[in-house]
Amino acid sequence: MDIKREKGEGISKFQFGGDVVWRPSAQVIARSRLKNFMDAYGIGGLEELHRRSTEEIEWFWNAVLKELKIEFYEPYERVLDSSRGIAWTRWCCGGKMNVVHNCLDKWRGTPVGGKEAVRWEGENGETRVLTYEELNRSVCRIANALRALGIKKGVSVALFMPMMPESVAALLAVAKVGGIILPLFSGYGAAAVTERLRDSGARFLLTVDGFYRRGQSVLVKPVVDAALVSATSVEHVLVLRQLGTPISWCPGRDRWWHEAVDCQSDDGETERTDAEDPLMIIYTSGTTGSPKGALHTHCGFPIKAAQDMVHGLDVCQEDVLYWVTDMGWMMGPWEIFGTMLLGATMVLYEGALDFPGPDRLWSLIERHRVSILGVSPTLIRSLMPYGTVPADQHELSSLRILGSTGEPWNPDPWLWFFHTAGKGRLPIVNYSGGTEVSGGLVVGNVLSPLKPCAFAGPVPGIAADVVNEEGTSLRGEVGELVVRKPWIGMTRGFWNDPERYFQTYWSRFPDVWVHGDWAVVDEDGLWYILGRSDDTIKIAGKRLGPAEVESVLVGHPAVSEAAAIGVPDPIKGEALVCFCVLKPGIQVSERLREELRTRVSEQLGKPLKPEVLRFLNDLPKTRNAKIMRRIIRAAYLKQEPGDLSALENPYSVEAVRKAL
Repeated sequence: MDIKREKGEGISKFQFGGDVVWRPSAQVIARSRLKNFMDAYGIGGLEELHRRSTEEIEWFWNAVLKELKIEFYEPYERVLDSSRGIAWTRWCCGGKMNVVHNCLDKWRGTPVGGKEAVRWEGENGETRVLTYEELNRSVCRIANALRALGIKKGVSVALFMPMMPESVAALLAVAKVGGIILPLFSGYGAAAVTERLRDSGARFLLTVDGFYRRGQSVLVKPVVDAALVSATSVEHVLVLRQLGTPISWCPGRDRWWHEAVDCQSDDGETERTDAEDPLMIIYTSGTTGSPKGALHTHCGFPIKAAQDMVHGLDVCQEDVLYWVTDMGWMMGPWEIFGTMLLGATMVLYEGALDFPGPDRLWSLIERHRVSILGVSPTLIRSLMPYGTVPADQHELSSLRILGSTGEPWNPDPWLWFFHTAGKGRLPIVNYSGGTEVSGGLVVGNVLSPLKPCAFAGPVPGIAADVVNEEGTSLRGEVGELVVRKPWIGMTRGFWNDPERYFQTYWSRFPDVWVHGDWAVVDEDGLWYILGRSDDTIKIAGKRLGPAEVESVLVGHPAVSEAAAIGVPDPIKGEALVCFCVLKPGIQVSERLREELRTRVSEQLGKPLKPEVLRFLNDLPKTRNAKIMRRIIRAAYLKQEPGDLSALENPYSVEAVRKAL
């Protein structure tokens, strides 16, 4: 994606360059699940599919449920009901189904039952594999232990665990008994855990004594103890012994996992829940205010996850999918529910992907024969300084699809990933949406020609559009990403705060979901996401997306990562401030600083030349590698940074302050 700004224009006008770098072969097209889906309904192309999927909503989601072979205890009467308003649409009305029946129960006695469901590797090299049948027995034992402790339908259960087989089993066990899953990021501090436990009213918490990170023991139980001083709703804590390190104990509240679970029967009944019963609350941090608890249901989040895997990533039963994520981020449950509804295999890894060496990611692919790999652009930027040798040392021929999510790409890292991991032969399926939408709003696929950084378009069933400030559709110009029709994965609201949900997404335009991203559609119909609209910088009346500036900076051979923010300026309204992480061996100099500032002004326009450019060793990022620009801005302005619970590297905030 070569972005060029037309003279005198702001963010509203772009010219997109860049050539198509990948086209599907006849073989890829023929085996594509998306193509087979269209053929089954006599649909001639993607444009027709998008039209029918958003105009004939009941037909489309009926077809998706049939494609995914979703089984109901009692059939639904209507696919959807928007009588309370589009923001409060209900799905599979009158139907009874539990997602665990579709993930595990229905596979019993079938060939899938003997297949590998989970392949896990720890940072210390330990590996474990569970088949669907073995995982089902583990889920039943945990579910029976939870029932023995008094859990029942509608009770919230928190999971404060890293990526490991027991985490998968625990998540499914909570759903099996009809509980509400509350997944928490394994790197949270006590305050973040407390806030989410108190808001959700969770009564149970499943955790571990600790885990390994970069060769060091990270204790989790002390965080739990500190959090529960104020989160008094929690009655029981199950602790999995992972490290074997001595930990504090609260008699009557705390129980060892093995003592409560191992004695249970490995068979158990699955609760017959309504299709719209609560399944999960996933908290997502906003720019301001307290974290938002997005509520999802049995027929919502899992169905959307599996549909996106089929129509975007072309996941089949024989695939082995590894997505770099955490259990507390949306993509953790997304990977679990999606792969298991499809009868595929997931790979989990707990640890740092450049430890003990920079080839850890590539070695995982080789060892576990990963066929679909999902990463974030920031992860790839962090691996680029090591060069291509770590990847070249490993056999990556098992890969057939590359995926990405989390934030916008810059062209250079995208092309590096395309050529290093895929050898120029594999598509990178871009995927962008969020926690509140259960997956993607826009996505790539294996049927569309591919340009760097682009999306093929909206996910089938998503009536996405790009609009100006009046809500009018735009093409070839940057605007707000919106959705005009309901879809099955949309959150059913924010937990305990329906008004905040409505104000956040539905209040700007009548019956239109405003997602909060800048997007553009080019002359070939390809889509691009340019970053959060609340990150927008406005300089002398010209609106500027951070991704534009960061792409220019990362395009310089000395820069590996960059972040751009706007700060108050008495004359221009806002001034542009940039931070760069240099590649190994590159020395900081005033000459390089001025060269980078000039590069931005030459490519984006003289009025947009950065006022300040500083060099850092690291940028504040989340565990799933999103750059936290609001925290950078707060540090620069010496303001309170707000919620830091998602930060993987808190020291980086002080580094920003010191750089000034």
